Amino acid sequence: MTRRFQAAVLRSYEDPFTVEEVALSAEPAPGEILVEIAGAGMCRTDLAVRRSAGRSPLPAVLGHEGAGVVVATGGDPADGLAVGDHAVLSFDSCGHCGNCRAASPAYCDSFASLNLFGEREEEPPRLTDATGKALAPRWFGQSSFAAYALVPARNAVRVDPALPLELLGPLGCGFLTGAGAVLNTFAAGPGDTLVVLGAGAVGLAAVMAATAAGTRTVAVDRHPERLDLAERFGATPLAAGTRGLAERIRRLTDGGAQYALDTTASAPLINDALRALRPTGALGLVARLHTPLPLEPGTLDRGRSIRHICEGDAVPGLLIPRLIGLWQAGRFPFDQLIRTYPLADINEAERDCDGGRVVKPVLLPERPERPERGER
Repeated sequence: MTRRFQAAVLRSYEDPFTVEEVALSAEPAPGEILVEIAGAGMCRTDLAVRRSAGRSPLPAVLGHEGAGVVVATGGDPADGLAVGDHAVLSFDSCGHCGNCRAASPAYCDSFASLNLFGEREEEPPRLTDATGKALAPRWFGQSSFAAYALVPARNAVRVDPALPLELLGPLGCGFLTGAGAVLNTFAAGPGDTLVVLGAGAVGLAAVMAATAAGTRTVAVDRHPERLDLAERFGATPLAAGTRGLAERIRRLTDGGAQYALDTTASAPLINDALRALRPTGALGLVARLHTPLPLEPGTLDRGRSIRHICEGDAVPGLLIPRLIGLWQAGRFPFDQLIRTYPLADINEAERDCDGGRVVKPVLLPERPERPERGER
């Protein structure tokens, strides 16, 4: 059965998205589910495809912070999911490599080939445009800038149908990354100190998680309105251009932070964060570095360490329910960072995201047309 619906298609690295009719000709295979998307967050990883220097094939359907209702499965139930279940979609993983078996799916041996267009082996076309041209699908196992997404059941997490499903998608990546760095990687708790560099969606999720964990936090950003948000969520705000930034952080954290999280990929800020750490302190990087990172002398002295953190070191099926529980208790108010847009306004959402006018855009597809009876 062919299913036709609206999706946002990126046809070139420079042009706007076009919202157009696409066709899905495949039914869920064993281990897969078809999800009717209620909402999909826009993440900077989606927008980074524009700067991928041709490594990501186009035209493509992006989107990897989807949430929706299961409308078909390749087996009943599929990994515990059945038709009618509400689900949050996260990143894909193989489930059988050493890292997946060790509860580290973000470091899956097949992460690149499962989640990134440019690293994937060719597969038969599933998604086509109105002319029959194949579209690159299954970005991070989803391609959720669309009314429907065909996804591996493994990267879907069932949630309570009473929850506001259209707002939950960012828990699958951006908010999961920031909160997971605090709760999983650092295991921060009462008495610990943390500095967060960059108060965007990932950084503010880290601030909220740290506050929920009882960790004292300093948030650094260049936008006053972002610092206001960080302060509202429990952090001490500090402007990125502050003279003697590392020393100011050390004073605010009683001699140095135990942990630092960088979301900016700014070499000067990373060096400031390292200098602001106490002995044996740890810095985590979540933003992708596109140039060599020069570390200044002394920044890694006295047991300080630096590492990259992928997807908050999270097992989505464990962390997403935990974050929802914190939200229900009023301790992780991620919904205050969200502004919703119709999928048709995806280019406005991208402009607002790039311009810093919104922390987390969430795109809402129009209710899709049902497949034509008997169409093949």
